[in-house]
Amino acid sequence: MVTEGPAEVLHGRRVEREAVERLLEEVRGGQSRVLVVSGEPGVGKTALLRSAINSAAGFGVMRAVGAESEMELAFAALQQLCAPMLDRLDRLPAPQGDALGVAFGLRAGNAPDRFLVGLAVLSLLAEVAQEQPLMCLVDDAQWLDRASAQALVFVARRLLAESVALVLVTREPGGELEGLPKLALEGLPDGDARALLGSALRVPLDERVRERLVAETRGNPLALLELPRGLTPAQLAGGFGLLDAPGLSGRIEESFQRRFARLPAETQRLLQVAAAEPVGDPVLLWRAAAGLGIGARAGADTDGLVTIGTRVTFRHPLVRSAIYRAASAEERRGAHRALADATDPEVDPDRRAWHRAQATPGLDEHVATELERSAGRARARGGLAAAAAFLERAVALTPEPSRRAKRAVAAAQAKSLAGAPDGALALLATAEAGPLDELERARVDLLRAQIAFVVSRGGEAPSLLLNAASRLEPLDVRLARETYLDAWWAALIFAGRRDPGGGVREVAKAASAAPSSPGPPRAADLLLDGLNLLTIDGHAAGTPMLRRAVSAFRGDDISRDEGLRWLWFACHMAIDLWDDDSWEALCTRHVQLCRDAGALTVLLLGLNQRIGLHEHAGELAQAASLVAEARAVAEATGSLFTPYPALIVAARRGREPDLSGLIDASIEEMVARGEGAGPAIIHWAKALLYNGLGRYEEALASAHQASEYPLDVLYSTWGLVESIEAAVRTGKPELAADALRRLSDRTRASGTDWALGIEARSRALLSDNEAAESLYREAIERLERTRIRVELARAHLLYGEWLRRERRRLDAREQLHHAHKLFTEFGMEAFTERARVELQATGEHARKRTVETRDDLTPQEAQISRLAADGASNQEIAAQLFISPNTVDYHLRKAFRKLGVKSRHQLEQRLLQPTAHTEPAARDS
Repeated sequence: MVTEGPAEVLHGRRVEREAVERLLEEVRGGQSRVLVVSGEPGVGKTALLRSAINSAAGFGVMRAVGAESEMELAFAALQQLCAPMLDRLDRLPAPQGDALGVAFGLRAGNAPDRFLVGLAVLSLLAEVAQEQPLMCLVDDAQWLDRASAQALVFVARRLLAESVALVLVTREPGGELEGLPKLALEGLPDGDARALLGSALRVPLDERVRERLVAETRGNPLALLELPRGLTPAQLAGGFGLLDAPGLSGRIEESFQRRFARLPAETQRLLQVAAAEPVGDPVLLWRAAAGLGIGARAGADTDGLVTIGTRVTFRHPLVRSAIYRAASAEERRGAHRALADATDPEVDPDRRAWHRAQATPGLDEHVATELERSAGRARARGGLAAAAAFLERAVALTPEPSRRAKRAVAAAQAKSLAGAPDGALALLATAEAGPLDELERARVDLLRAQIAFVVSRGGEAPSLLLNAASRLEPLDVRLARETYLDAWWAALIFAGRRDPGGGVREVAKAASAAPSSPGPPRAADLLLDGLNLLTIDGHAAGTPMLRRAVSAFRGDDISRDEGLRWLWFACHMAIDLWDDDSWEALCTRHVQLCRDAGALTVLLLGLNQRIGLHEHAGELAQAASLVAEARAVAEATGSLFTPYPALIVAARRGREPDLSGLIDASIEEMVARGEGAGPAIIHWAKALLYNGLGRYEEALASAHQASEYPLDVLYSTWGLVESIEAAVRTGKPELAADALRRLSDRTRASGTDWALGIEARSRALLSDNEAAESLYREAIERLERTRIRVELARAHLLYGEWLRRERRRLDAREQLHHAHKLFTEFGMEAFTERARVELQATGEHARKRTVETRDDLTPQEAQISRLAADGASNQEIAAQLFISPNTVDYHLRKAFRKLGVKSRHQLEQRLLQPTAHTEPAARDS
């Protein structure tokens, strides 16, 4: 005889229980804690959960259980967890409440960004936890549907000060759970294992059998309790009949299957239906059972395998899988068929469709159509993985070849959007095997190209996109032109020094020969036409059309979808046009549009543009804060975080170790992706750094490499600017003159104050006497009318250096003081030091930069402080930074202490002060 119970299963788990109790105590103290409990089946994870619930006095407890058969139903597990809290949905910020309501099918609306759903769950937990500490338990996390898993991991990485304990129980702790705090449950030590086995058995046990059981189970508590079941006292005494089947979970399942096999046939059938229905709804179970002719007496005695009460619960997840796997294919189909018939098609059409699909042995167009409708509903809720699963099953059930091929294309599109590129490619192969019309085949080419761009980021993406665009020309002109834009950008990214711009020219020639878009040209059409002219005929030819494109993107008639799709590209063009006013307007609009729409993956592009604007304006603290936000967005969305904005901020600050570390961390991945634009950015950043440090030979070498990408719309141009200064300082005027010639082709085509100010400053470096002075003054006058204050400060510095060499010390001091003040305000340490040394050479000494307390703020504290100083509420800051209002308050309190302020007004005044100060120490006139 074998007895069992939670106490026995937790035998020898003192250390683990103490860890859980410490976690609960910390949550009672106002902190949040996350714990991933992992271990093989039967090791005691579920029992530890039960113990945690019993220990959580004063806690609200929310539970969810992952189910293998529900992995394709979007947000199924998350809805389990949040169901008791949904009465508070209206307390959330409107975009979050709407996102969660749509995801759960409670409200109508556009498909929400899945990470906005995660932020809504975080806010919901924080709201509930204000009343009492909250424990959220998620069992069998390895079987969570993807949408739920992403949302819960999002929440887990952002909990900090919300009085929430989130415990995720899983077999393997890797994948998305990597990096979260872990508690790994191993088998019991031999002594505890023997004691547990002895406490469960009420018959004599041969010592050799005891040792073999302990050894073979590796101390697994459930195995110690289950494996002796079904063996006679004689077998236990003598050791005969012990199982030799490989795999511990398989052996435990076999034990459960032996118990299951001894049950009456009607009870077995009831449990098979229960195993196929993971929701645990007893009403649904009995309704399905009635359809099979199973009476209530069938549930009277299940040998403890299943409890049917207010919920249907299995003794252990392995019981469910053991019963389901023991059923024949026909028995499984019968169970799913009964469940489909018992499921209300109005209340839960998707679960009904899924059961019908599992019950269908062959081809069935009616079921495939139902699955297609379920895919549409899943997509509308933001469940891309679920939509892909429904469509993939629909493909398998579709009898007509043409319709099957079309559904395969749709399924591949959903798989790709859900982040499953391998599955998408397999479905594309299925689609190509069937009859497709020309437009569908062109769309297959386009999707294959888009997957190549996102996944491999390799050199094949431009050619694939170009082929897709060419194929689309006679079929869908607008889509063809948009694909040419994608191909142009891909070719630019992957352009290398061996073929600088060759791929871009190929795209431009093909796109310029493409038909015009029907109707009036859209902003995207103007952008493509301008890029074609720029690439083929040069800046003078392309600039007027690009200026029209940028103006069109600034107009009021740009739709939300157009803005989300192309505004980041328009920002790039504004920079290429040296149009800082449009740069600011477009990137501000793009970031706000992304925030309003909850389009987090596109927000990353907008933030990068905004970071560039701040660092050109000398607002490096704001730029660094947005770098931290961009990193948080990338982490939240699983997107690639390119370190380029951080590289440029480090270069502006003049911090060589920081820049070198970022380069080392990114160069290998950059090379693996085959990027050409990345090295150009790195070389420009190094040239900028070295010019600030006065290491002009190194600056010249790096600037030369940056300018080897002639069709790069940004960094090769700025590489020329650094080349001119470095070449003049190293006594190579011929190199500076060549770079100036190339630079002026671009600046004169633009004609803006920013462009002509940079050209005047660069030309002054190659000029003498009155011509040089006139050019320096022109540069300062023009740059003063722009937001590009970093270049203004550099103009004052270069003018002051020239004046000092002309022995005009008083005039030089005025310019150098101005430069030193600006560089100090910006936090550009290398250029600050360069200006200080030049001042010293005039006979005036300025103290070195003094770092103030606010430099001790972490990037997140700095960003939250700046947003608070700008008037944003805690809730608004939380929504923007993907954290809870409690976490905002936590960081603000720390920032207040570091800065010595007590109010937001004081905070605003404190942040408006320069980050450092210098004072004249001595003067020699």
